[in-house]
Amino acid sequence: MKKLKEKWGINSNFQFIMILVGFSITGSLSAYLAGPILNYIGLQKSNFENISFGVVLYYILRILFIFPVYQILLVVVGAVIGQFKFFWNFEKKMLCRLGLKHFC
Repeated sequence: MKKLKEKWGINSNFQFIMILVGFSITGSLSAYLAGPILNYIGLQKSNFENISFGVVLYYILRILFIFPVYQILLVVVGAVIGQFKFFWNFEKKMLCRLGLKHFC
């Protein structure tokens, strides 16, 4: 835990716990919201059942959709729990690694 706190540049155990809570809430919420949003835009699982490997394709699309939802929710949840600065820096680092040089 000490090494992770040093790597993330945080000082208190409370901040560490809040960051872990933020990651867990964001992951759960993005996975939960992906289904209803995909249904809203017309990508139901039943639409893919008649296609060869259709269910696999549906879950690939769902995972690809979860990724941007997660990125947005990470900053929003971070702001709500009072850790916006940490999560915004974390997000910029991740976007930079994905090749979006605007955030570097």
